[in-house]
Amino acid sequence: MRHGKKFNHLGRTADHRRAMLANMAISLIMHKRITTTLAKAKALKKYVEPLITRAKDDSTNSRRVVFSYLQNKEALKELFGPVAQKVGDRPGGYTRVIKLGFRQGDGAEIAFIELVDFDENMLKAPKAEAKKTRRSRKSAPKAEAPAVEEAPAAEEAPVAEEAKAE
Repeated sequence: MRHGKKFNHLGRTADHRRAMLANMAISLIMHKRITTTLAKAKALKKYVEPLITRAKDDSTNSRRVVFSYLQNKEALKELFGPVAQKVGDRPGGYTRVIKLGFRQGDGAEIAFIELVDFDENMLKAPKAEAKKTRRSRKSAPKAEAPAVEEAPAAEEAPVAEEAKAE
């Protein structure tokens, strides 16, 4: 029975799963984005985010702990260098999983997982939202002009009538 067993075993033995996640984590750190199945991407997210959190504190112990998981010196340099600098002020959520659809051969759900601070397209997205529509430009001048002209005319009429009455 699986009572209390919450993580996805991915249909592999513990050693195979550990080696696969370590290889995927190295690829993610080196390339900043990888494409895989949705289940593997979610498992990788749980595997790599604590390592990135550990890399924010650049100490000998942190490097040894992360190296015990990754076993790759180049990935370790990349993780403790540019990756740690970019995520230094972020409190968590270093990766993003985006679904891509289904694989043609076996119908597996495909997704890509990427490091959030290294995606140039998503960083440029807020500038595109400032675009105005044509409708808002047309209606704005018409609504303002009549309101400004009517207000002074209404105030002058009673003053003129009071002067005539006296």
